[in-house]
Amino acid sequence: MAMSMGSAGGSMADINVTPMIDILLVLLIIFMVIVPQVPDGLNAAVPQPPKNPQKQQQPNDRTIVVQVLYRPGQQPAYKINETDVSFQQLLPQLTQIFANRAERVMFVKGDDDVDFQYIAQVIDIGKEANVDHIGLLTPQIEAGH
Repeated sequence: MAMSMGSAGGSMADINVTPMIDILLVLLIIFMVIVPQVPDGLNAAVPQPPKNPQKQQQPNDRTIVVQVLYRPGQQPAYKINETDVSFQQLLPQLTQIFANRAERVMFVKGDDDVDFQYIAQVIDIGKEANVDHIGLLTPQIEAGH
């Protein structure tokens, strides 16, 4: 602490702030250098609407859509690209479909009344069939909104 004598004869104490500024600058540099890793978001694959809606849509061999259809009082029905498939045949069919594909993307579409547990089971089956990216289709995505 520095002290100075005033004209009135009383002592006056001043804080020496230079060491505090040095510490502050060192801390500032440390925090600038150590930047926390910001996690990336979830990569989501969403099917794009057709560029020409007037043109008749042709089936796309590359897009695989697994549908989970609601049946009141029963287990849901399953379809792979409009082909009926039993639950037991989902894994072998998907494994066969994705065996020789470079692009391993699958979409899951469920009816509104289907419990999510059935959608989750299809997602798990897709992961077992070595599908890299699994997307969920909603009515808004299909309508192009």
